[in-house]
Amino acid sequence: MHLTDIPFGVTTWADVPATDHPGERGVATWRTRQFGAVRVRMVEYSPGYLADHWCEKGHVLLVLAGQLDTELADGRTFTLRPGESYQVADHAEPHRSSTAMGATLFIVD
Repeated sequence: MHLTDIPFGVTTWADVPATDHPGERGVATWRTRQFGAVRVRMVEYSPGYLADHWCEKGHVLLVLAGQLDTELADGRTFTLRPGESYQVADHAEPHRSSTAMGATLFIVD
């Protein structure tokens, strides 16, 4: 990621329009800002959410609330709680998210 041509700005996430993205179970609600090639999102997963795909996009992800379970295609699983993050490069390790209790995430990709 290379950040260029982005002037200083403040985002009030509650004012950013929300879009719903159904999972295999539950729904992910995204609030998205685009800054050139960089996408920044506040994402809320409903309780019981399970992604409907294996993601190969790189991210830096921070859990703000709830609990997130991330499964890698090789079978490894990771549980993240508030204040924990992960990072993964594009096409490095396919991953998918789920949560029993719901989660709020801040994601840069």
